[in-house]
Amino acid sequence: MTFARYVALGDSFTEGVGDDDPALPNGVRGWADRFAAALDRAQGGGLSYANLAIRGRKLMPIAAEQLEPALALRPDLVTIYAGANDIMRPKVDLDAILAEYDRVIARLVASGARVVMFTPADPGGSRIYAVVRARFVRYRDAVREIAERHGATLVDYWNLTDYRDARLWDTDRMHMSPAGHQRMAIAVLDALGVDHDLEPLVLADPSPMTALERVKAQLQWAVEYLGPWIKRRVTGRSSGDGLDPRYRELTPLSESAA
Repeated sequence: MTFARYVALGDSFTEGVGDDDPALPNGVRGWADRFAAALDRAQGGGLSYANLAIRGRKLMPIAAEQLEPALALRPDLVTIYAGANDIMRPKVDLDAILAEYDRVIARLVASGARVVMFTPADPGGSRIYAVVRARFVRYRDAVREIAERHGATLVDYWNLTDYRDARLWDTDRMHMSPAGHQRMAIAVLDALGVDHDLEPLVLADPSPMTALERVKAQLQWAVEYLGPWIKRRVTGRSSGDGLDPRYRELTPLSESAA
């Protein structure tokens, strides 16, 4: 199967946060750009690409703001990742957002598009995510059920053990690094059965740190990233406020990710 119109939906995961590129819209590249370019090469050209994802978006706003514009583009391939920003809030109605997610996937599949979904990443033993890990597990299981029910292709992010390597994560510890985005592009290509030319990025050896350096790094992370994240939660603001989608309309690869 070849694709002509690919539309990406979601939040910072799909927008590309953590994979900085000042020359591109919103200053990021991301796995969706990398995936689209590789898919275009693999099928000999002809792919156009739209990316409607905006960082900080929860599932309900993704459904309200991105679903209808996506369907209007008549995609034959859609990727969607949503829900992580809901899980991280102090309170969340998982039943409500999962019911909405099911509705969104049903609409996308009914349009005739090939739909790709993702489980959340496994937060593992991180103390930061320990209090919400049970939510992640429930959400993972529900996403698997939704994908199976509607015949969507599933990328099982939870079981991609490469992501246990800190080098696949950005310094904010919340988003993927360039190497992480490259790995995800490979995972999506593999899930679709595409014979592609992408390879994992070469990772630099981690620098050893003393106990004091680790403490200083932890404090710096809390000041630069954790504090602002908490402030946005308290004030009801989002990192995506004021941002537009990177590629609102279908764009030939020669004018976007390529």
